[in-house]
Amino acid sequence: MKYIEEFNDPQLARRLLDEIHATVTRPWALMEVCGGQTHSIIRHGIDQLLPDQVELIHGPGCPVCVTPLEVIDKALEIASRPGVIFCSFGDMLRVPGTDRDLFRVKGEGGDVRVVYSPLDALELARRHPDREVVFFGIGFETTAPANAMTVHQARRLGLRNFSLLVSHVRVPPAVEAIMTAPACRVQGFLAAGHVCSVMGTHEYPRLAERHRVPIVVTGFEPLDILEGVRRAVHQLERGEHRVENAYPRAVRDEGNPAAMAMIEEVFEVADRAWRGIGVIPDSGWRLAEAFREYDAEHRFDVSDIRTEESPLCRSGEVLQGLIKPTECEAFGTTCTPRNPLGATMVSSEGACAAYYLYRRMQAPAAPGASASVPPKEMNPVG
Repeated sequence: MKYIEEFNDPQLARRLLDEIHATVTRPWALMEVCGGQTHSIIRHGIDQLLPDQVELIHGPGCPVCVTPLEVIDKALEIASRPGVIFCSFGDMLRVPGTDRDLFRVKGEGGDVRVVYSPLDALELARRHPDREVVFFGIGFETTAPANAMTVHQARRLGLRNFSLLVSHVRVPPAVEAIMTAPACRVQGFLAAGHVCSVMGTHEYPRLAERHRVPIVVTGFEPLDILEGVRRAVHQLERGEHRVENAYPRAVRDEGNPAAMAMIEEVFEVADRAWRGIGVIPDSGWRLAEAFREYDAEHRFDVSDIRTEESPLCRSGEVLQGLIKPTECEAFGTTCTPRNPLGATMVSSEGACAAYYLYRRMQAPAAPGASASVPPKEMNPVG
């Protein structure tokens, strides 16, 4: 606990804030790519403690939130079939599909189970050879190695009744898509430390150079995020655009070679749709041909499902950083965690959920406007 508490020290936070305040001379817009960072920012009021000139834009860093509606509907279709045990992490169960969610399927008699590891699903397949066991494999690069290992193990053990419904996405192509979007305002990135702990930082220098933006690899505690902001602001003020690792206790530039090797063996890079954003080239993984028999989408023949998003939900604009959650007319009224219109309200890493949970119920002031509470009167991370 002592180690964690050191990254929540209010005095160190104040020193970092004072340096950021002393450094910034003009408006800057930074995007944090990870939903876990978004929740930490909102929970601790970090965005309100920063200078008015520094705006934090919430990016598409929630894996549940960016899972396409059509993939959710495929999961619902598979989970509804007799003889299927459908396994998922808990935060997927309340994500709305077109007309229901996995909780509804469970209530209607489907065998939907919450597991804590894909290996739990593999064990269910071993114990129930007469049932088809499907694991909902979503996430960024962080969860891909474990899911790849599970498929690898299934083949090694000869378990033919196990399959994976895959919706894995990759961060660097998303950064490329954000920076090339016509409405992009992002001038720097706080990269997700857990992603880089797996994949390293080798994909980011070309993005930083091409788009002339600093990219700072950042952790999730308040001091991690403030240090990331401090480094990004220093680069912007100096006209620099480099990749910096502000999370060295977890991230090495070369990443985790064993994890990357497992991903490369089991998956292959593919175009992938992101919910609310659209298809981003080379932004995801699918099972490689050698492991295609474990692909639930093919096994259950659900590849032709087509859907249409609710016109009331603006989560796509939230995921692209075009609006804050409170700028959506449905936020907190017709869309709440109990009755979500989109995944950003129900996911444990969704921006809308963070704003609702920590009672950010009003639209933020425009950049450059006076903060409602002066920074010196607020209690950083305390």
